[in-house]
Amino acid sequence: MKTIISIAVALTLLFVSAAPAWADIVTRTVEYEHDGTVLEGFVAYDDSIKGKRPGVVVVHQWKGLTDYEKMRARKLAALGYIAFAADIYGKGVRASDNDEAKQLATVFYKDRTLMRARVNAAYDELKKQKFTDTSKTAVMGYCFGGSVALELARSGADVLGTVTFHGGLSTPTPEDAKNIKGKVLALHGAADRVVPPEHVAAFHEEMTSAGVDWYMVTYAYARHAFTHKGPRYNEPADLRSWEEMQDFFKEIFSR
Repeated sequence: MKTIISIAVALTLLFVSAAPAWADIVTRTVEYEHDGTVLEGFVAYDDSIKGKRPGVVVVHQWKGLTDYEKMRARKLAALGYIAFAADIYGKGVRASDNDEAKQLATVFYKDRTLMRARVNAAYDELKKQKFTDTSKTAVMGYCFGGSVALELARSGADVLGTVTFHGGLSTPTPEDAKNIKGKVLALHGAADRVVPPEHVAAFHEEMTSAGVDWYMVTYAYARHAFTHKGPRYNEPADLRSWEEMQDFFKEIFSR
């Protein structure tokens, strides 16, 4: 009986000690607008931290803002940042399958001005949050969101850093890389067939020609969408890319 009680007490202490990691994370849905379109983002921050802290915009993959991006926002909050998960498509506009996702994403791939405007609206919303240190901001994105994150940087936004996880790298206006004010980190899968080698080479040339402080980490055997659970998921690449992102943020936010 004593053994059973001891185990029960140990488990209780374990759960109590683990609880603070998430207990102070505050999340809420945030409605905002762009040119008459209602958008619905998601903010997360650690309420136990006092005062302002660096802010990060998180841009969703091609199906729209989902629980996946909200999970990443919570993880960023646990690291001490305030995270704002953007909504590029509009409130309630979410793809039910890949065909619909392709249609939604194509609208923005064809209209980079609209893409930039929508992500800048999210960036402005991040800066409005009372705990955001507006002098220390960054943007990150997944797949489609990686493309969007790069377009925010190319638009001349005052982000200190841009991170793309298995994102699209091409742009119709590579000359706009001269507008990039911060550093750029591209996390790429060596077996990514969605982003062809010629796009990778063009990205190298674009960043280098513009004098951007950039680097790319390539993960062996990792396919497109390697951080998403499913047939393409690559756990080592997922874990390593998250660690790489953390190191990058520590670097850009330390100044």
